[in-house]
Amino acid sequence: MCNICSKKTRTFISLNNESLICPSCGSLSRNRRLWSLLHSNNDFTGTMLHFSPSRSIYRKLKIKKNLKYFSTDFENEFLADYKFDITNINQVDNKFDTIICYHILEHIKEDKKAMAELHRVLKPKGTLYIQTPFKAGDTYEDDAITSPEERLKHFGQHDHVRIYSVDGLKNRLEHHGFKVSVKTYPAQKDDFYLGLQSPETILIATK
Repeated sequence: MCNICSKKTRTFISLNNESLICPSCGSLSRNRRLWSLLHSNNDFTGTMLHFSPSRSIYRKLKIKKNLKYFSTDFENEFLADYKFDITNINQVDNKFDTIICYHILEHIKEDKKAMAELHRVLKPKGTLYIQTPFKAGDTYEDDAITSPEERLKHFGQHDHVRIYSVDGLKNRLEHHGFKVSVKTYPAQKDDFYLGLQSPETILIATK
């Protein structure tokens, strides 16, 4: 069953990257895991900044009565109400209780500048949920790799500029003032029924 649209489905559709998509609302595995995490932490009040939201989660958060929801997408590829540059967010300091930054930083050349901005606009004791593709070992990046073909070969996608390791991303976030915990979900027997992809790692940063 999809925990976002609450539709019971006989099966989720398996994509080439092994993610499972809901045939009813189009949510991906990582969207459903995030939705569950937001529920468990009761992050539906206050002010939220959400980068490049999935349509399924955007629709749900947009109608939350006690949530002031700022959705943003710089490339006009997702449903969003704002167009913030993550390296220069046009909002005041200490504004957001919650920030969702999923699969964004691997696209950003100046990722350290982006992290500084995320820290600036997050409220003290606020929460940042962050995820990227991860690799074992060290973070891999090379500014000399610029063509879409070479980026696909080296970073796994034509518009990615690096692949983080979990520790590499954690260390960079901590360098910019965040306290970071790493949450890894192991494989469970009911993952397919719930449309989840495991193991999955999410970084939860606080200020």
